Amino acid sequence: MDKLTIIKNLYRPLQPTIGPSDDDVSYREIKPKQALSDMVYCFWQLRTIRPLGQQFTYRVVADGCIDIFFDMAETGKSFVMGFCQKYTEFPLADTFNYVGIRFYPTMFPQLFHISAKKLSNNAFELDQIVPELAKFIKNKITADMELPQIVVPLNAYLAEVVSNTELHLDHRLYGALHLILQNQGILKIERDLDTGISPRQLRRLFDYYIGTSPKTFSKVIQFQNVLRAQLTVQNLRTNKVFYDSGYSDQAHFIRDFKNFYGVTPTTAFK
Repeated sequence: MDKLTIIKNLYRPLQPTIGPSDDDVSYREIKPKQALSDMVYCFWQLRTIRPLGQQFTYRVVADGCIDIFFDMAETGKSFVMGFCQKYTEFPLADTFNYVGIRFYPTMFPQLFHISAKKLSNNAFELDQIVPELAKFIKNKITADMELPQIVVPLNAYLAEVVSNTELHLDHRLYGALHLILQNQGILKIERDLDTGISPRQLRRLFDYYIGTSPKTFSKVIQFQNVLRAQLTVQNLRTNKVFYDSGYSDQAHFIRDFKNFYGVTPTTAFK
């Protein structure tokens, strides 16, 4: 498999804590143009349809990705959020309109030569990380634009970045990622990730391009695989889904799920 398409072909990061739409809040994704499809998973928008009358808390689950996001009411302030090893909650006002770019794992460091480790478990102002992109968003995106209009200049900007960037597709890193994704995160790191380098060297590659260790990234992939299974409360009660998901016992399964999602599996799949 071509190194550049490994992640795209084997991984679909999910953010399930809000549905496609409801009466008050809308979440939408648009795929990037073909030239970016190996690097950008989607452009997304989270917005209110009408004022909510109270503060809204948006929960982001662990997905292994790096996101850029900005408030449409103030595009001069944009942010980048690194790999997170647990769920993150964002308290928002009663009206909001956020737009973001979700990069596949490894791709933000590839394009902008920024260590993912420096961004892990936090959000930073984009003008401190990639000032040129922050300036572009401020100058080219206006509050009256809808998502299909917004993605046009963003697609063009990122396509130009790609055309001017030499990618470092280390076969040892992408070989390890292939094994993790192919096995849905269920593998013994020390035994199964034999890619021709020492565990310490592999950890350095993962730190720079992912933002965490191979073990933690594998756990996130394992968790995301549970989400994709679209379980129900009845499944959780009658089937040993934790065994199928690579866990040795239910307590371990629940603990990891709650760390990555913020609630127990039973609550999440109601």
